[in-house]
Amino acid sequence: MQQALRSRAELVHGPPSAALSRAPKVRSLIDADAVRVLHRSARVLLNNLPELTDRLVAALREREPAYRSTLESDPAGTWQEAHRSLRHSVGALLDPRSARDAALRCSWKIGASRAEQGLPLDALLHAFRLGGSLIWQSLVEETSRTAPEDVRLLVHVAADVWNFVDEHCTLVADVYRKVERQHAWRQEHRVRLLTAALLDGTSRIADVAETAEALELPEQGRYAVIAVAGGRQAGRTSVPGAVVPAGARVYWHTGMEVDHCIVLVGDGESGGDGDGVRTEPTVGLSAPAGTRVGVGPVVAGLAAVGDARRLADMALSMCADDGGTVRLSEQLPAALVMSCPELGGALAERVLGPLLRLEPSDRDILLDTLAAWLDCDGSAQRASARLYCHRNTVLNRLKRCEQLTGRSLARPADMVEFSLALTARRLLRDT
Repeated sequence: MQQALRSRAELVHGPPSAALSRAPKVRSLIDADAVRVLHRSARVLLNNLPELTDRLVAALREREPAYRSTLESDPAGTWQEAHRSLRHSVGALLDPRSARDAALRCSWKIGASRAEQGLPLDALLHAFRLGGSLIWQSLVEETSRTAPEDVRLLVHVAADVWNFVDEHCTLVADVYRKVERQHAWRQEHRVRLLTAALLDGTSRIADVAETAEALELPEQGRYAVIAVAGGRQAGRTSVPGAVVPAGARVYWHTGMEVDHCIVLVGDGESGGDGDGVRTEPTVGLSAPAGTRVGVGPVVAGLAAVGDARRLADMALSMCADDGGTVRLSEQLPAALVMSCPELGGALAERVLGPLLRLEPSDRDILLDTLAAWLDCDGSAQRASARLYCHRNTVLNRLKRCEQLTGRSLARPADMVEFSLALTARRLLRDT
């Protein structure tokens, strides 16, 4: 029966046999009389285990605050756990060779289960030491009651008793930390999955509250997403602090090529225009050299972070290859083009087609002049200074653009088409 119990514990809850064999085996030089006294008192303790268990539970309630809530929520389970531990411990004193493994497996199971429940390790180790102290005190009490003259012999076995307690405390601390690491990994993995779903826009409504709790962010806050890429050769450790202002509540989600930062902008009760999408906040972004940063608009509620991520990625795609920061609200015409590349390409071909089919040198001069004139708010004088040519040269080139395309730069609608077409050609050239 004892062997069957050991096998079941080993399969379900126990450590591998190698782990037990590594535990120190401590022996003391005790004589036959000391062993006889120890066994005689231990057999009495084994017969009085319920009373001994009550004493240990009372000591835990009085001397270990962390156990009080456990005793309140599960008194029967806690009592049974203490009873099993004491039974194995006293049994190991009577027959160390055959009962030692079972006692260690019992302690292993207790350490693992309490780690899963979140009981502090200090409280768990204190409980084991209280149990060891209670066993020693009970051995002394029983020997004093039945044979006071033999109490002096217990001194020879004191080292064995306390070495036994230390061995079990070491084992419990080891399994506790292993389970704690596994639990932390599972929790981190769960948070990563929840965050990935949130950023992808595939998060279930039922999961949003759990995600908010895991990220320690309010469910109904106002959020922006920042997309960061590049700069990995120099290391990304400095990127978060440089990109996000100090004091901001954020959560970073790292990816293979792009990292995303969820930024809490406000509590949802101030600012905004009530339409659910707002321009991003003014923040002092200063990305390291070679790093590309895209800042999306602010959205209302954690559930809308997927939309914010998509727009942040769009802003990131507009960044120059050598780095820089793009705020989507400052590039809305470009965003319109990027939101539907097919239509953007069609617009560029329809508006600029006659120019694009010129000889490359001629084509580039006319397109650069048109872009410079638009960037200079329609000022031929400023455009000429930028292009290092005469003002009349700029005007002549613009007139040729009008003639080739059949559009007029004096007509607002045509100017809008020219601007969008140039943006589409610039952004979609390499796509």
